[in-house]
Amino acid sequence: MSVSLKLKPNANSRVLTGHPWVFVNEVEAVLPPEHDGEVVECRDRAGRFLGTGIYNSKSQIIWRRLSRDQVTLDRAYLRGALERALARREGRGDFKRLVWSESDDLPGVVVDQFGGALVVQVQTAAMEKRTAILGELLAELVKPAEMIFRNDANIRRLEGLPLEVHTASGQAWEPRWVKIDGLDYFLNLQHGQKTGFYLDQREQHATVAKYAKGRRVLDAFCNQGSFALHCARAGAASVRGLDSAFDAIGQSIKNAAQNGLKADFVAANVFDWFTAQRDAAPAWDLIVLDPPPFAKSKSALEGALRGYKELNLRALKALTPGGVLATYSCSYHMQDRELRQVLAEAAADAKRKVHVLEFCHQPPDHPVLVTMPESEYLRGYILQVE
Repeated sequence: MSVSLKLKPNANSRVLTGHPWVFVNEVEAVLPPEHDGEVVECRDRAGRFLGTGIYNSKSQIIWRRLSRDQVTLDRAYLRGALERALARREGRGDFKRLVWSESDDLPGVVVDQFGGALVVQVQTAAMEKRTAILGELLAELVKPAEMIFRNDANIRRLEGLPLEVHTASGQAWEPRWVKIDGLDYFLNLQHGQKTGFYLDQREQHATVAKYAKGRRVLDAFCNQGSFALHCARAGAASVRGLDSAFDAIGQSIKNAAQNGLKADFVAANVFDWFTAQRDAAPAWDLIVLDPPPFAKSKSALEGALRGYKELNLRALKALTPGGVLATYSCSYHMQDRELRQVLAEAAADAKRKVHVLEFCHQPPDHPVLVTMPESEYLRGYILQVE
């Protein structure tokens, strides 16, 4: 007989309208700990079957749906999910996200491909128990030269999992030069930020570069300098990158030199830098704002909205008439309506007329589940300022 998790009689759970998560405060009773990391079914208050999913009593997200049908989380299930994920990304080259968690029926699994290397993140107890099988299947289906398991994200602590990093071979993956979209980057996949490079912004690098020729460009929160380098290659009159992380600035300088591109990179807190420039005449023709997530939780959203507004207000004031602002948010708690409102308020306070040139979203290799807003986290606008 299958083990069932049952929703409380008064639970107004999003799982009833298709969301794949159930929270611990939505269930009648917690199952014994031997079910942690295993598959259980979920039923509503009337006993109706809602699907099969993975369970973990240590997590606030106590259940994550795998399927609306009865399934077993075995090698056949994992193979099928991986094969479907690979098929969705057919023809997208050798630098892409291969697996995006619930969007690919593998809750808590993220796999990024960097040429011959895969960076794998496992963030749920059930998938942690099956990491060896996942590794075997990825090796068979993708045939990478190496797999780096970056299980060092703090989100693992919420599942009661330890933090660690290792490679499939047991050998260290040495940092090296890798060519992505025609530019060389010195990547440290084993110990760099996240999975080593922000693949979700690749399409935006090229999109923003279309506006760069002959313009003075500011790349704020530049990380490894990708926007700056693409703009420099596209013929920008001048390029400056800002980031508070000294190692990111050092890496950007190194990347620019390797590619023979002229760009200036400065270690600075972006807010403080804009404050210092507030009395200066508008000096930029194109500004890119690609900050880290300000809203890492729902409770942080109000403060994050103030931060996004202030940042965009300062950028709008620093742009010359006819200038372009490419502004992004990667906070999934901040939906499009909130970002639009923030930009409208910033434009009003700056007393600037602002038109939308382009709407920006995460690329298709980061697929969005319509019933799961959390699967859509990257959004932005390219704006023209009068």
